[in-house]
Amino acid sequence: MPWCAPTGARGKHSSSRASVVREQQLIVVESANLADSAAQRIVAIVDQIIATQARANIALAGGSTPRAVYRRWAEMDRTDWNRIEFFFGDERCVAPDDPESNYRMARESLFDLVPISAQQVHRMPAERRDRAAAAMEYGAQLPSRLDLIILGIGEDGHTASLFPGSPAFNEREHKVVAVTAPKAPHERLTVTPSVILAASRTLILAAGSAKAKAVAQALESSSQVLDCPAQLARKGLWIMDRAAASGLRHT
Repeated sequence: MPWCAPTGARGKHSSSRASVVREQQLIVVESANLADSAAQRIVAIVDQIIATQARANIALAGGSTPRAVYRRWAEMDRTDWNRIEFFFGDERCVAPDDPESNYRMARESLFDLVPISAQQVHRMPAERRDRAAAAMEYGAQLPSRLDLIILGIGEDGHTASLFPGSPAFNEREHKVVAVTAPKAPHERLTVTPSVILAASRTLILAAGSAKAKAVAQALESSSQVLDCPAQLARKGLWIMDRAAASGLRHT
């Protein structure tokens, strides 16, 4: 059984452009159980959403940990798939069939395995030459509030493609912007902090000891959100393995 507890940490950590109230719930499991535990939580969350509204608007994350979770979610086959609209939190500026594409990963690990229509998948058109126009167009497609956004966390504390010091934290007008990331592929589209903060539910996935420092900074540090963008996941549900949780003082 997973160990579950609230972090017990409440506080405001602000940069000149953003402030975050942190009230996370933390679930720590063995590495072998992470995908199953996260997939079960997603199923339960989706059930809660569609019990009270017609459709669930969900934004997906890229990365190896979400890949395993999506595949397990598909295998469970306990979701009313035709009532979900899928969006993305970020995308690399590559072709949709490129190995680096978040869309391709989600298609191979989830979309191709479940009974959904192409119209339910809203991918970021990040391969377009005019990245600013692509970002603006995608921002117009996003709902006013996502029902669930799934996020990962990088070793540097980034989430989506919001990296430490990102100028996207200055954005007040747009929901999606083009950014240049410090790691390849450098050119990307990402949701802005306001989209993450507005989401009704946030699920953050973390695996491996390489993420331990970033997880601790996100959950227990008094650093500013500009230095650790994953702190944007206020009131989020954090699911991680024991290695990723190894840097936390309060577990």
